[in-house]
Amino acid sequence: MAVTGHHGRRRGKIVTVAALVAVLAGMGGLTYAAVPLYQLFCRVTGFGGATQVAEAAPETIADRVITVRFNTDVGRDMPWRFRPPQRPMTVRVGEVAIAYFSAENPSDESVTGTAVFNVTPFKAGPYFAKIACFCFDEQTLAPGERVEMPVTFFIDPAIMDNVNVDDVNTITLSYTAFRVAGAKAPEPVALNRPRGARPAPAHDEASRRLLKGPT
Repeated sequence: MAVTGHHGRRRGKIVTVAALVAVLAGMGGLTYAAVPLYQLFCRVTGFGGATQVAEAAPETIADRVITVRFNTDVGRDMPWRFRPPQRPMTVRVGEVAIAYFSAENPSDESVTGTAVFNVTPFKAGPYFAKIACFCFDEQTLAPGERVEMPVTFFIDPAIMDNVNVDDVNTITLSYTAFRVAGAKAPEPVALNRPRGARPAPAHDEASRRLLKGPT
């Protein structure tokens, strides 16, 4: 009986170790996928001040004015110098605006990044909508390259119907840039332009038309 008990305890330890290895492997997989999964969760639920995505500008522009400030940060392994626009923007509710964020890769290798975003106060998130944004796709910067990346946005006029956000006069749009692990150096893309040049993505012309409003 003693021998049987010994083998049972040993088998139990092996099962426990195997379970721990499986948990650690799962955690590793979740860590790798954490950024896109978190971003998807926030987009769907509006959690944590996640913003919305819109296909077109609103039909009305209200008189209410809100100041939009900008903030940037980078993940631990991201070498980019990632900076927000220098000045806040004052926009009317329903008005389409464009802001440019600066990114520079001071390293000696191409670096691909992706950005997670939110706004504060969190309760303003459902009313902050992006029509186009550099954050919708991964961006690759060559060694020494500097680009200005646009975001086209508006504040949804539906904010006027919610008394709980009547006190919101300032919204801060924040981005955190993370390095994409294991990304291979791709062929040159639209944002890979000479140092100091401002990119002109395909959506810029559409954004300019939206800024003019209905004709």
